[in-house]
Amino acid sequence: MPRFLCATCSTQFPDSAAPPNKCAICEDPRQYLPPEGQQWTTLEELRANHHAEIRDELLGLLGIGCEPSFAIGQRALLVPSAIGNVLWDCQALLDDEIVEAVRSRGGLDAIAISHPHYYSTMVEWAHTFDCPVLIHEDDQEWVMRPDHAVETWAGETHALAPGLTLLRLGGHFAGGQVLNWAERRMLLSGDIVQVIPDRRFVSFMYSYPNLIPLPADTVDEIARRLEDCDFDTIVGAWWGRLVPDGKGAVRRSARRYRNALEGCLS
Repeated sequence: MPRFLCATCSTQFPDSAAPPNKCAICEDPRQYLPPEGQQWTTLEELRANHHAEIRDELLGLLGIGCEPSFAIGQRALLVPSAIGNVLWDCQALLDDEIVEAVRSRGGLDAIAISHPHYYSTMVEWAHTFDCPVLIHEDDQEWVMRPDHAVETWAGETHALAPGLTLLRLGGHFAGGQVLNWAERRMLLSGDIVQVIPDRRFVSFMYSYPNLIPLPADTVDEIARRLEDCDFDTIVGAWWGRLVPDGKGAVRRSARRYRNALEGCLS
């Protein structure tokens, strides 16, 4: 029996003889349905029409994506740590080439995902590598394929390994989390802190495709929380999305964001 994937956001649903009636993630105002309406595919179809893209995002930080781009188009990151490898965020394609590449580097000990738009085929990945998926409890309602491998955590921080910490920042989603890799002074940000074309800045939104802003106080709180983190570089969700002066960019961007909402841009 197939497990259908939403072709717009790549979320995988449980076994069913026919596609679900709708994708709740795409019906939410933070995502969208394309003009042609809800479309479905399967992992098997994806494997037939796409191939793996595996290369270093930065030295020692392996990126895993697919070509041609599918759904939102994010790539995952393989983060080495003292407890083993952590997969940060997830993308839909999981084929023999990807499995071999990950296993040749020691497999996975955990998967952590920034927010529901990147849950994708996370349960397939967890079963393949026999590891848990860690999400914040505030986003549990968005798990479309419930499974024992999906584990939730509560609070504001969750240590995965020495120098590798999940932080719940909220904003884009209530349980939106980032990964602080203190050893490399990196912040892996998903969409919670968005890398934009002007690398002097970042951005923060409730909905990116629908251009719905967050309250200024929420952005200020995200920036305040990040002041206590050890990072220089921000690594975003797509290939090449890197901000070298990450902490400075967060400060500047939070100020600019509030000024814009208050009509003070010049």
